[in-house]
Amino acid sequence: MAKVPIRLLGERILVKRLEADATSGGIHLPESAQEKPQRGEVVAIGTGTSSDDEERTELDVKVGDVVIFAKYGGTDLKLDGEEYIVLDFDQVYAKEA
Repeated sequence: MAKVPIRLLGERILVKRLEADATSGGIHLPESAQEKPQRGEVVAIGTGTSSDDEERTELDVKVGDVVIFAKYGGTDLKLDGEEYIVLDFDQVYAKEA
């Protein structure tokens, strides 16, 4: 995975969407008819949160994890020609084991 030119702050993660399946029941769907996938690989994580006593709480994901996230969550971002999505950590529902 290439290094990304940004540093995320707080409880945010940067995800590269995994490719969607191009068929539905054996029928090829054009790209315009496909829904964006809700699965992606974590490529960067934020700094976590600070509690009142200055202790950092780390996020429960790491770079390389595959996560499932909110359908309409996040902000799309294009970096060096690649498309990513920046998510608040509370928009992540699960990570694959």
